[in-house]
Amino acid sequence: MLVITAAAALIAGCKTPTDGEGKVAEATAPARDRSRVFVTVDFEQGRTLRYRIASRRAVTLDWDPNAPAAKNRVEHRQEQMETIVAYAPVEVDPYGVSTLRATVESISASRSGGPVARSQGVDAVESARGKSFLLRVDARGRIVDVNELRSLVQEMGENAFQTGARGGRIKNPDMIGDFVAGVWFLWDGAATIPLPAEGLAIGQTWTSQLSVPTPMVMRKARDVTYRFNGIRSGPRGAAAVIEGTYALADSTPADWPVPYSGRFRVAGTFGFLGPYEALSLEGMGEELYNIQAGRLEQRRQTYTMQIQASVPPMGIEAHPHITIEQTLIAELLEEQNGKSEIRSSKSETISKAPNPNDRN
Repeated sequence: MLVITAAAALIAGCKTPTDGEGKVAEATAPARDRSRVFVTVDFEQGRTLRYRIASRRAVTLDWDPNAPAAKNRVEHRQEQMETIVAYAPVEVDPYGVSTLRATVESISASRSGGPVARSQGVDAVESARGKSFLLRVDARGRIVDVNELRSLVQEMGENAFQTGARGGRIKNPDMIGDFVAGVWFLWDGAATIPLPAEGLAIGQTWTSQLSVPTPMVMRKARDVTYRFNGIRSGPRGAAAVIEGTYALADSTPADWPVPYSGRFRVAGTFGFLGPYEALSLEGMGEELYNIQAGRLEQRRQTYTMQIQASVPPMGIEAHPHITIEQTLIAELLEEQNGKSEIRSSKSETISKAPNPNDRN
């Protein structure tokens, strides 16, 4: 949840504005508030929110862009992951920290193209199926306690390694980074609004950073500039439209989860290649937040990333080039239990804060 501004408005209204001669001046704050939109991320006791979170990645590997055209010079690969995560409120505090229990109800991953015959069984990300973890979310929508989620990511990372492998630890390809990109940053667009109590004006921008999942072991981030584009009507009501523009970041936050530890080798083509140099990243995204219900309804992010790879010193002079076309999606599913729609006046008073947009 973001900071609800009703209390701030009441405090500001306790003092009558005056001019320099002690006369009552025109109160301009309410008019300014009416032109702004307050984006919230709210939870209600007894109402579980289910999100479909998906990742699709098309990878083009050109073994040597400077070489003459050849039959096997360019390879095309596809990877995709999809999960449904249910967020059930355990304890709701509209003005403080709420506790949610998130459950991975289903998850699947698949890949095609390239040397498919060398694929190593079930993707480690699928080991999260049926697992639950607690999240604590503060009044701004920021996840302030991710200890159990971090532990789940590390547990998935352990499952990515081959058992009984000779010659040291060998990690199979996995889509754990795609799971992190979807779950860890689910509410980032709203949670990073710098002054949520002031609301958003059309055209207002702010910045953050998001992760970059890749088929190779590469810890990169993308800078995102968010922009509030106004209100769009939808089947569930009016939604705030937040646009995102992406670019390659110079650094990566140290506190983001790391699935693996220790020394290891990576199986497959992307273990053979390396080191890697990220050349560029460009893309855009859009998020829709229901301003009355106070929840993310839909998010879609797309970007293109260019990477240059090296080959081991084997007497081969080649400079492989990799293009990644990435799509990340999150969408709120329709409620399956009609009873969750029923709210008593008592539970509404306890678990639902006043919506500042009602004043507009």
